[in-house]
Amino acid sequence: MENLTYIKAGKLYNGLDEGLHEGWKVLVKGNVIAEVGPEVAQPDSARVVDLSHLTVTPGMIDGHIHLDNWDWRTIRDEVYFTSEEMKVLGIANAAKKTLQRGFTTVRHMGGITSKGLGVLDVKECINSGRLEGSRIIAAPLFLCSPGSHGDLSQSLSRNPELSRHAEHGVPTIGSGADFFVNAVREMVKYGADFFKIMSTGGFFTPNDTPEQRQLNDAELKAIIETAHEYGKTVTSHTYTPALMQTLVNFGIDGIEHGALMDEETAALIEDKGVYIVPTFSPYVEAIRYDPVAMANKQPEFRAKLEKYRDWLAKSHEIILASKIKLGFGSDFVAVHQNYDSGWEYQAWLRSKQNPFRALAAATRVNAEILGLSDKLGTLEPGKLADIAGWKRDLMTDELALLDCGYVMKDGVEYEPETCAEL
Repeated sequence: MENLTYIKAGKLYNGLDEGLHEGWKVLVKGNVIAEVGPEVAQPDSARVVDLSHLTVTPGMIDGHIHLDNWDWRTIRDEVYFTSEEMKVLGIANAAKKTLQRGFTTVRHMGGITSKGLGVLDVKECINSGRLEGSRIIAAPLFLCSPGSHGDLSQSLSRNPELSRHAEHGVPTIGSGADFFVNAVREMVKYGADFFKIMSTGGFFTPNDTPEQRQLNDAELKAIIETAHEYGKTVTSHTYTPALMQTLVNFGIDGIEHGALMDEETAALIEDKGVYIVPTFSPYVEAIRYDPVAMANKQPEFRAKLEKYRDWLAKSHEIILASKIKLGFGSDFVAVHQNYDSGWEYQAWLRSKQNPFRALAAATRVNAEILGLSDKLGTLEPGKLADIAGWKRDLMTDELALLDCGYVMKDGVEYEPETCAEL
């Protein structure tokens, strides 16, 4: 007997068009969507799920998340004062919570606290059914240079011996083109899905700035060319226009943040079809000044946001006015927990964005970025049955993606969980 589930939606966003469809139905056969529309017949043998009180969407995708910390308030301590085993448990915990919050797929952008490959083990356990959690697409470790934004031993810089020991514990921190060719090859061997470069400094780390360039041309080319030879995509944490242009001309697939954008660079990115995951939320509290949220951030993070506030605001408008392919990513390492991905929706709506652009970014566009558009991102026949239901008005409520009322991943239902901060 076929395993059939017949879902009645109050409203439905299919990921394909800018509209909420009233009263549509979804028929799921096993783990695949069989039919979607207003006139889907209800098979006698189907189990009926009445979601007429919810807005139904594809399962959401967070395109920029770091799964490996337990709590943003202790994240710096967790780097050196918790075991790798505890960090792996944190990854499993975050993956379960993102799933319960309606984000059925997440893209892990390298470990903030972890130095190992535990995320790949959690991914395997989820895929095999031994753990419950969001589907994970992972770049386990940053490709970066000593002292860079990806080198968390920065915090130990006043103790060089200890800092050097900590740095050498991460196999993807190094210098020179040959080093990075080998690092890419090793990470392919271990199971990396894609690669994340730390090419500039950032806002979160204590001893660098977002304007600092931290890898040279030869190193960047080595990473991009080697990864592409293995059929892997590459994205880069990058802020400055000059370096974004360099990376685009080298063939980079994507840019993370890009928060110091200019118009010339935006035009080049549009022309080349490179995507950006802009991670608005960490910056929007400086751009649309929120003194309470700013006061809660780590001191060096807050100081840099204050310094670059005007530049961030101008860049923000350029990105939003562009036709760049924008993905949806939260990147929460301060203020919000890493698994509360829905706060990023608030940042999009506060920026006066069309809600449908934000919803497309978190579904169809992110599926394209992850190379999974044949399986995920839309509600249409043949796609995997990743389905979420939301209690609030997605068109007007900034907190709508924090209030999940239904979750199905790969045809299996899970208990939803509303963000505890609401």
